[in-house]
Amino acid sequence: MYYNVLELKDLPDKKIEGFVMKTLLEHGDSNLTVVSLKKDEIVDDHISVCDACVIVYEGEVELHFAAEKFTVKKGELIMFKREEEHKVLALKDSKFLLIKI
Repeated sequence: MYYNVLELKDLPDKKIEGFVMKTLLEHGDSNLTVVSLKKDEIVDDHISVCDACVIVYEGEVELHFAAEKFTVKKGELIMFKREEEHKVLALKDSKFLLIKI
């Protein structure tokens, strides 16, 4: 994967066919992962062991934290601290980069 030019629209697949995660880079707990979700799919409550950033490059997702929810659209990003329980809901067919550091 190193020294390759990649087109985000083609990752992880050209067509969104459901919940898919593809890790592009990994070092310990840190990683760069591409995630795709079909509209109305949910990634249930979970906790990240790292600080994280979600960058939506296709579609629209909603991130739910304890008492707050955030809508993140194409071209937008959200950052959050580790150990924050959250879930993700796809409001549209969506693809995003998940960066854990």
